[in-house]
Amino acid sequence: MKNSTGKRVAITGAGTGIGAALAVALAREGADLALCGRRLEPLQRTAEAARAASGREDLRITLHSVDVADRAAVEGWAAAVEAELGPAQLLINNAGVAIAATAEAIDYADFARVMDINFWGVVHGCKAFLPQLRRAEEAHIVNVSSVFGLLGIPGQSAYNASKFAVRGYSEALAQELALAQPAIGVTCVHPGGVKTDIAKAATIDPSMRELLGVDADPAEIFERLFQTSPEAAAKAILRAVRKRQRRVLVGVDARLMDSMARGLPAGYQRITQAGTRLLRYLPGVDKPGKS
Repeated sequence: MKNSTGKRVAITGAGTGIGAALAVALAREGADLALCGRRLEPLQRTAEAARAASGREDLRITLHSVDVADRAAVEGWAAAVEAELGPAQLLINNAGVAIAATAEAIDYADFARVMDINFWGVVHGCKAFLPQLRRAEEAHIVNVSSVFGLLGIPGQSAYNASKFAVRGYSEALAQELALAQPAIGVTCVHPGGVKTDIAKAATIDPSMRELLGVDADPAEIFERLFQTSPEAAAKAILRAVRKRQRRVLVGVDARLMDSMARGLPAGYQRITQAGTRLLRYLPGVDKPGKS
């Protein structure tokens, strides 16, 4: 998809972070937007920012409260998008949640929730919108995985599983469409640490403090490692869409970790283990027994 002018774009998880930054960037390029998220208030803020960025009186934006884990809700949203804006030409499956817990401690319900949103949300979006995308002369799907879809990290078994699944699904889908429907491109996105609210909103199990060897809030530790802005991530993603890239790494940390996983497919695990131990030595991190 060479440009977004006049295109109809559907974005999940558009209330904050990368989804909101993508909405603003696409509005600036002249796209009409169908935005969804669990809550309407953040979507309204995104819509206001997008309108301001576009400078267009006729910019069309629709807002829908949707739980992407609910297949019927996503299918209903897709039907509403077509009725209100016309068939979508670009679908961005961005919605996601995070949980940090050891594989032993994680609750089955929490594990299922991560898979339902991060993986099944992508499947629901693709299945619901593909009939519309097929009717476009040119269309594209963006599925947001993670650098944790490239390598496993201690304390991230559920999140890793969901993001590896997104990667595998996206790579298979890209090949199928290239064979049967080459007008539809697929990009799988692997962001590193992006400065969004995902860590603050994450479920952090007490087992993480023991794993890291700290008394500090693990979410605060993780946030300190995030380096890429949502705006920079959005720019990289849209550049990849224009080039019809099947995979894009976002951030220096993502490129470094990808190189490590490919160069040391088994050995990288010793490096990430060591890195996990070193987190307790970050300045200002409380060790056990300290306040």
